[in-house]
Amino acid sequence: MNFRACPHLSEIKTLLSSGHWPHACPAELRAHAARCTTCANQVLITQAFQTDRVSLSNAAQLPPPGVLWWRAQLRRRNAAVERIGKPILGAQIFAIAITLLIAGGVALSQARYGLHWLAKLPQSPTFNLASLWPAMNADTLNLLKLNLPYLIPAVAVLALLSGVVLYLATEKQ
Repeated sequence: MNFRACPHLSEIKTLLSSGHWPHACPAELRAHAARCTTCANQVLITQAFQTDRVSLSNAAQLPPPGVLWWRAQLRRRNAAVERIGKPILGAQIFAIAITLLIAGGVALSQARYGLHWLAKLPQSPTFNLASLWPAMNADTLNLLKLNLPYLIPAVAVLALLSGVVLYLATEKQ
């Protein structure tokens, strides 16, 4: 084993690192590297690492920075939509629950009393707005009288339609 450093080793390292080996070096230096085991090993190892580095750098193709930015923006937007969607889902569930509760109440009322209230329409009680706003004149009060048998189904239909509209409006988004 040779513990002495070769005097040409630093020159060969310089040529290898700059990429000038073996084409741009003197012929006597190439002949020396063929005879000297230290220089031959240095050339062999350095060229093996350089070819591996080139092949690995060609294999690792990163996407363009614009694509990376676009993907990050998509992730951020999707996270925001998910965060915002949770309260909307709660509002939808609440609207559907209220609608089902009102529809159940109307169905229960109709099941209990039947459609007999249709026969009693002329005798049905009215909701008089005069007790709420005494300053209104008689003509206006006659226009604003509301029959309760008409008011309850109208409110039930309005609640049902509002739940359906809320569901459809948020489903399109």
